[in-house]
Amino acid sequence: MEKLLKRDNMKRLYLIRHAKSDWSKKELEDFDRPLNNRGKKNAPFMGDLLYKKNVFPDVIISSPAYRARETAKKIAKKVGYHEDILYNEYLYEASLKTLLEVLNFIADEYDDVFLVGHNPGLNLLAFYLVDFNERLPTCGIVEIEFDCDSWREATKKNAKLISFEYPKKFLKK
Repeated sequence: MEKLLKRDNMKRLYLIRHAKSDWSKKELEDFDRPLNNRGKKNAPFMGDLLYKKNVFPDVIISSPAYRARETAKKIAKKVGYHEDILYNEYLYEASLKTLLEVLNFIADEYDDVFLVGHNPGLNLLAFYLVDFNERLPTCGIVEIEFDCDSWREATKKNAKLISFEYPKKFLKK
């Protein structure tokens, strides 16, 4: 499939909250929690949804937490992404300030970026950039378009909410 056509001076950011995690093993640290059965189904489902919307990332940047890595891998497989997923330690438990810094330091060669991480950070970033005032559920995806050539220029002034998708919008429990 071909990428969506868009103007040259555009950047697209897909904020992807990790899929539902498994809390059954209380001895595991938060960082090491895997996906539960629902998460293992929802991540590929959302990857399929992105594929059907002709969304293909130039790069996937993920938190290194196990549940985020697994979400990123499952979505990457469904959209046909064959490059390395970049794991950024700053995305785990990231503040709004940290997320903005990560955003502004994305290489400009990448126009379409998947950022896989956690709440409350992703919700704070979406609210800051586009006044997104809903709860970003697990495996939810907020698509934001920036009217700029460089990620260093990506700000709330040139940001526009394009879509908000999440599994329960399409699937039953």
